Amino acid sequence: MSTGEELLRERGLRVTRPRLAVLEALAEGGHLEVDDVATRVRSRLDSISTQAIYDILGALSRAGLARRIEPAGSPARFESRVGDNHHHIVCRGCGEIADVDCVVGERPCLTPSESHGFEVDEAEVTFWGLCPSCQARRAAD
Repeated sequence: MSTGEELLRERGLRVTRPRLAVLEALAEGGHLEVDDVATRVRSRLDSISTQAIYDILGALSRAGLARRIEPAGSPARFESRVGDNHHHIVCRGCGEIADVDCVVGERPCLTPSESHGFEVDEAEVTFWGLCPSCQARRAAD
């Protein structure tokens, strides 16, 4: 397994303490809002601005070391699971997000009815519903 330093170098990024801290924060898991990443990073570093976190997440996303997802009506979220074209399921009640592996077949999982000349290499699917906790709350009401 590659270290954070190796991953950054392989993608042509300078190795810095803030970038390493953001990679570590993402590696802890979850679909994190920028504030969540900042909280995790600030527990590792003395101080870092929120703008620096945004900049680092942008650089990591462009380099393929982080994935940015934007469920409708929700702020951007970031995760470390990249390169496998997985999808997401979002709870309409509480906003919880879970990963869903590719729904059917090989990448890109879905074939559009019309590609308009594009060479399709990825499909982004978001499933919506109620998580088990929200289902239980609804049943109790």
